[in-house]
Amino acid sequence: MPRRGLIFQTRAHWLLLGLALLCSLVLFMYLLECGPQTDGNESLPGVIGESYGKEYYQALLQEQEEHYQTRATSLKRQIAQLKQELQEMSEKMRSLQERKNVGANGIGYQGNKEHAPSDLLEFLHSQVDKAEVSIGAKLPSEYGVIPFESFTLMKVFQLEMGLTRHPEEKPVRKDKRDELVEVIEAGLEVINNPDEDDEQEDEEGPLGEKLIFNENDFIEGYYRTERDKGTQYELFFKKADLMEYRHVTLFRPFGPLMKVKSEMIDITRSIINIIVPLAERTEAFAQFMQNFSESNFHNYTLVSLNEEFNRGRGLNVGARAWDKGEVLMFFCDVDIYFSAEFLNSCRLNAEPGKKVFYPVVFSLYNPAIVYANQDVPPPVEQQLVHKKDSGFWRDFGFGMTCQYRSDFLTIGGFDMEVKGWGGEDVHLYRKYLHGDLIVIRTPVPGLFHLWHEKRCADELTPEQYRMCIQSKAMNEASHSHLGMLVFREEIETHLHKQAYKTNSEAVG
Repeated sequence: MPRRGLIFQTRAHWLLLGLALLCSLVLFMYLLECGPQTDGNESLPGVIGESYGKEYYQALLQEQEEHYQTRATSLKRQIAQLKQELQEMSEKMRSLQERKNVGANGIGYQGNKEHAPSDLLEFLHSQVDKAEVSIGAKLPSEYGVIPFESFTLMKVFQLEMGLTRHPEEKPVRKDKRDELVEVIEAGLEVINNPDEDDEQEDEEGPLGEKLIFNENDFIEGYYRTERDKGTQYELFFKKADLMEYRHVTLFRPFGPLMKVKSEMIDITRSIINIIVPLAERTEAFAQFMQNFSESNFHNYTLVSLNEEFNRGRGLNVGARAWDKGEVLMFFCDVDIYFSAEFLNSCRLNAEPGKKVFYPVVFSLYNPAIVYANQDVPPPVEQQLVHKKDSGFWRDFGFGMTCQYRSDFLTIGGFDMEVKGWGGEDVHLYRKYLHGDLIVIRTPVPGLFHLWHEKRCADELTPEQYRMCIQSKAMNEASHSHLGMLVFREEIETHLHKQAYKTNSEAVG
């Protein structure tokens, strides 16, 4: 029994040893199968001095070099872009500095400009440059012009009335009142504290003190708005004891006011030739001469033409009859009443080679209708009021105009092909609109068209006859007065019914 146990132990020992050797052999075969495949001539990588290691590191170095070259190229491109942006910014700053130094042709009113960003200032200056302030714009027709509206310290004279506004009224809306007050104050600031580039000299008062203007020295102003650019203001100031006027142009480019110019205008030596074409109508001519004489005018020249009446022809002859050089002309009609103040407006708003003045006339209605509740109409001087039921701004008429003789001759004068009534003034007006001169179009308080019965001749062309009838209809009465005439029978019937009802109730 002990011998058999010994044999069993010996066999178990050799069995375990055999299993261990078998496991070692399987492990060795596994390692051989999973190891890297190599050629017999190659060495293990990483051994210094062998060929595989040198090519490996050369490949790594080439890969790194390409990476750094790509990175350097990208940095060079970014640096070039930054240099370009820096150059553009420097040029922009230089341009702004030059504009600031030059003063943008005298534009120097500060307002809120001190703290405005430079790009905003550049935009505002461009708005002034694009607006029709310093040079006229070519327009397609007479309806393309943007008219001015005029104002004084107390009143505004406006074209667009509708059915509720009045041709002459005090500004009702607060924003309009504040706007005009601000504009006048800005104009006074420009005059009393002029820049070095302003065309004016400091004047002294009677005691040697500095002459200071105030709101009482404001005579009149005009304004108009180009809706995509801003509002232009033309302001005129005058001391009572001085002959010169002060003229200030301001522009609000939907932001702070910007001074365009400030100048002194001397009109003491400005002669006006008032040219009136006339055929028949002796009574109207007598009234005209009476008004003319009251204004202390005494120099008259009569040019007679033995031919069919043509308004344009008569004005052409009157303009060319003057042989003493340059002169300001006022083309007028015999049924026009004007004041001496209007003639000053004429002088202030016409400039040879630059501006022509086309004032809008206030046309009076038929006094027999306007003053129907009175026994007789009042004298003409008492009819000269700007009220809705007394007249209207004749914004479709272009016959009254102030322009210099040289501009009239340069533009070619009136069209001599137009015969009879109307049309010649529109043709001349369009010529100026198609040119480079600035057309000042605004209602003025001192210019009236007196009512007279209008006769539309059968000899007129259909277009002229239609225009004549339209003018005749508009001249008669206001909308409300015409309505009263149209519904007169209905109104009288209503009054009779009311009177009958009242009497019946009294009797009952």
